[in-house]
Amino acid sequence: MTDYEITIENCNNIDTAKIGVKKGSLNIKFGPNGLGKSTIAKAIVSQARDDGTLAELVPFKSRGNTGAAQPKVDGIDDINSALVFDEAYVNLFAFQQDEVVKNSFDIFVKTPEYDTAMADIEKLFDGIKKAFADRPEIEQATKDLKDLRDAFGKPNKDGSIAKSSKVLKAFGSGNKIDNVPEALKPFEIFVKSANPSKWIGWQIKGKEFLELGDTCPYCATALPKPEQKETALAVAKEYDATAIGHLNNLKEVIERLGKYFSNGCQENLAKITKAKIELTAPQKTFLSDLKNSIEALIQQLEGLRTISFFSLRDVDEIDKKMPLLKIDLGMIDKLDSGETRAVTDPINTQLDKLIEQVGNLKGQINKHKAKIKKTIEENQESINGFLRSAGYKYSVKIISEPDSYKMKLEHEDLSDFIDSASNHLSYGEKNAFALVLFMHQVLSENPDIVILDDPISSFDKNKKFAILHQLFRGKGSLRDRTTLMLTHDIEPAIDIVKSMAHKFKDPRPSATFLSCRQGEVKETFIASEDIRTFANICTDILSEDIDDVIKAIYLRRHYEIVDNVGLEYNLLASLFKKRASPTIITTTENREMSAQEKTDTETMVQAMIPSFDYDTLVAQVSDDALMKKSFFDTEVGYEKIQLFRIINGKHQDDIITKFINESYHIENEYVMQLNPHEFESVPEYVVEECAKVLSIP
Repeated sequence: MTDYEITIENCNNIDTAKIGVKKGSLNIKFGPNGLGKSTIAKAIVSQARDDGTLAELVPFKSRGNTGAAQPKVDGIDDINSALVFDEAYVNLFAFQQDEVVKNSFDIFVKTPEYDTAMADIEKLFDGIKKAFADRPEIEQATKDLKDLRDAFGKPNKDGSIAKSSKVLKAFGSGNKIDNVPEALKPFEIFVKSANPSKWIGWQIKGKEFLELGDTCPYCATALPKPEQKETALAVAKEYDATAIGHLNNLKEVIERLGKYFSNGCQENLAKITKAKIELTAPQKTFLSDLKNSIEALIQQLEGLRTISFFSLRDVDEIDKKMPLLKIDLGMIDKLDSGETRAVTDPINTQLDKLIEQVGNLKGQINKHKAKIKKTIEENQESINGFLRSAGYKYSVKIISEPDSYKMKLEHEDLSDFIDSASNHLSYGEKNAFALVLFMHQVLSENPDIVILDDPISSFDKNKKFAILHQLFRGKGSLRDRTTLMLTHDIEPAIDIVKSMAHKFKDPRPSATFLSCRQGEVKETFIASEDIRTFANICTDILSEDIDDVIKAIYLRRHYEIVDNVGLEYNLLASLFKKRASPTIITTTENREMSAQEKTDTETMVQAMIPSFDYDTLVAQVSDDALMKKSFFDTEVGYEKIQLFRIINGKHQDDIITKFINESYHIENEYVMQLNPHEFESVPEYVVEECAKVLSIP
C-alpha cells in the first residue's frame, strides 16, 4: 500500500508544504498555532471533494495579481471523499433539537446489511404497492374522504356532531343555495353562482352603509320604500358567507365521492344536502355514522398503502394481524359500491397473496429486528462506555420512531430525555460527544480520508486519552482508516508514540512535527526517543559547543523543573536580571548573596557549565549590542525569545509578551517535550515580532 506524499502550494500563508501520510493509519501532525494547520486541512478536503473551494485559499498577496500562482494540491489523486472534524462540525452538525446528532438513523442503524434486509422485506409488499399504483384515482378519493371526514370536526361528548362543524354549518339549517328564499329570488343568479360565498360576503359588507340613507350603497339607486331596504338587508339575514363557502366546497367533494357511496347512502345524502329546513335527528345520526365509515375506510387504505417493516415492526403476532388488514365493505356498508370494490378487491387480492407468505414475512421482520437491536446495543455501549471512562454523567439511547430511529440524550439525574442538548452540554462535553459521533459517521460514510483539526487540545489529560482510545482502539474505531490529526497539542504524540505506544499498533501511528519559516512548511519525524524530559534535553544541550548564556538559559529551566530553586537558581535568575551582585529571593528572605555564597554557588553551577563565571556573564547580558548579536545568530526560536526577554524585558504587544513569559516559566509547559534544537516550536510570527523590536535603532 503506497503512502501519500502530499504537496500543497499557494494556500493562504503557505507557499509550499510537503507532508507524508501513511495510508490506513493515524497520522499526527503536531505544530504551533499560526502555522497553517487548518489551511492544510482545507486544501486537502477541497481537492478531494473537487467542489471549487480550493480557489478560496488563494493568498492575499496573490489576489488581484494577473498570472499569480494559484492554490494547488498534488499527491492525492485517489482520494475522492473526506470527512472533517473541526469547530464548524460541532456547531453545525452534531446537536439537534430532538436528537443528539443529525441523521442519527443514517449513522447508527442504516448499514449496508440493513439496506439489503429492508429491500428483501419491501419486495414482499410489491403486490400491494402495485395495486395502489394501478389506480391513481385512489389518492384523490382518499384526499376527498379526509376532507369530508375533517368537515365533521371534533364530536360532542355523546358522539354527536358539533354545531360548530363545517357539515352542520353548511347543511344543518337547510340548503339555501338550492332552495333560495322567495324574498331573495331576484338574487338567485348570484346565490347559485360558482362562488356564492364571495358575492354574499360583498353584499354583507355593504349592510352598514344602508343606515346612512335611503340610497343603495351598491348602485346609488333611491330606496324610498321600507320594503326595498328590507330586501337589500335580507341577504345578511338569510346567509352566512363562511357557511355558504363550506356548503359549496362540501357539495363538490360529495359529488366527486358519489360513486364510492352505496345507492342507499347516495339517496340519503341527496336528501340531506338538498333539505330545505333544519336537519332531523335521524339525518344527523346518519351523518355521524357516515363519518365513522369514512374514518374506517381511510385507516384501512392508509394502513395498506404504507405497509412496511416499520408498520409491522412492533406487531407481536404478524400472522394474526395480517387478515385484519383486509378491507371488509360489508362492515362499511355506506361505502359499499361497485366503484369502491373496484378499488378494494385488487388490494385485498394482493393482501391474500402476502398472507400466504406470512411465515416468510414474519421470519424476515424478526430477523431484521434482531440485527437492528444488536447494532443499536453495540453503538450505545460503544458511546456510553466512552462517556463512563471519561467521567461524563451522560448517556445515549437509540429509540424507535414511526418510520426511523433517533439517538436521544440522557443524564443520570434525569428520568426523561434531554431536548436541545447544545443548551445543556459544556464546551468540552459538546466536543467529546461530537468526536465520538463523528467517528460513527465516518464508519457510516466510509470516506477516503478523515481529518481531525485540533480535536482534543481543550480536554484534560485523562479525557484526551479516553477519546484517543475510543477513536483508534475501541470497537469499530478509526484504527485502519487513513486519518490526519492536526494539533498544537503534543500530548497525543506523547501518548501514542511513547507512553502508550504498546496500545497503539497494528497499524502503528505516525507522528511528525510541523514548522514554518518564510511560507515553507516542513515536517520532521517524531520517534519515541525524541520525546524526552526537559532534564534530559538540558543535559544534551549543555554538552554542546554553544555560548554560556544560552547554556545558562536551559540550566535555569532545569533547576525549575526539578524544583531546585535554591542558590543555583537564584544565581542564574540574578544573572538574567543583570544584577551586579546576585540576590537570594525566597518566601522568607530577600538579600544579596555573600561573597562566599556566590563563590560556592558558582562552583556548583560549574559542575554543569564548566566555564561559568558570573561577573563575566553579567557584563555580557548587560551589553545589548552583544545580546542582539546572539539573538540574530541563533536559529532556535526558543533561545531567541529567551534572549529577547533578557534584552528587552517585554514586548509592547501583551499577547506576544504573554507567549514569551509562558515559555520562560515551566508552569505552562509539559515535562515531556521535544528538543528545541531539533524541533522549532516557537511560531514564526513571535520570532519576527521580537526581531522587529530589536532591529529598531
